Amino acid sequence: MHAVTIVDVFTHAGAGGNPCPVVSDAQGLDAGAMRDIARRYGHESGFALPPDDPDHDLRLRFFVPNHEMEMCAHATIGVLWVLAREGRLPSSPVRIATASGSVTGFLTPRGAEAWSVAITQPVGRVRPLGDAQRADVCAALRIGPDALAARPVHNAVTSRVKTLVPMRDTAALNALAPTGDAVEAACARIGSTGLYPYAVLDGPARLFEARQFPRASGYPEDAATGIAAAALAFGLLQDGLIAADDRPIRILQGRAMGRLSEIRVRLGFAEGRPVGCLLEGDVASVQAAR
Repeated sequence: MHAVTIVDVFTHAGAGGNPCPVVSDAQGLDAGAMRDIARRYGHESGFALPPDDPDHDLRLRFFVPNHEMEMCAHATIGVLWVLAREGRLPSSPVRIATASGSVTGFLTPRGAEAWSVAITQPVGRVRPLGDAQRADVCAALRIGPDALAARPVHNAVTSRVKTLVPMRDTAALNALAPTGDAVEAACARIGSTGLYPYAVLDGPARLFEARQFPRASGYPEDAATGIAAAALAFGLLQDGLIAADDRPIRILQGRAMGRLSEIRVRLGFAEGRPVGCLLEGDVASVQAAR
């Protein structure tokens, strides 16, 4: 029997966050067994395995109830946190192999058995959608164009493509009530793995709020989505909503679900050009399960 530990990742003020089942020693589990665990708990799940090569300290696999994912930021952070708590973290920084490429993890102690965890993501690519695709997104979200801010709708990617949808304000954001079938169909047509509508809370303070409606994960909404937050940071940079520096960008998510969460992103630059980012978040509420 492989032990499962449930943690809340990307907590805000010690609460909220995205629940994540973690198997810190997944040796002997095949893909079917891993997906069964994700189905049992109904959340993205992370599985730690020995590396296949000398360039990495750890290999991770990720499953949602419906399928395997190449990369999951909050599950990566959750696995690292659990390994640190168990005293089994192989090193720090941690070199991690994922199906989407190499990731580096960093842990900072925040008290007794508590750490803040950050992971790397590659530089984002941002592409504005055309008018027809924009209309398709609005239809999937069941809104008219007046609910949007006067900025482009983008497909943006660090590890997986997310569609950044600029909402007029947080009231319009938190009133969204799309159906899963409509989101899945629209995402398939525009080449996205999820719709990520967002609103500006405090531009000078670099504070934003967002929601994530995944394409086909087996649940309708995420409380915190690190990969989407990383993509959003590069979209904000392209649209001129943030300056080109490494000050933290704070993205709140999950309010409409009653699980307000916080994701922090720091963009990295070399000679004035973005080269990647760090995703950071807090973890809490450890629960051992079977």
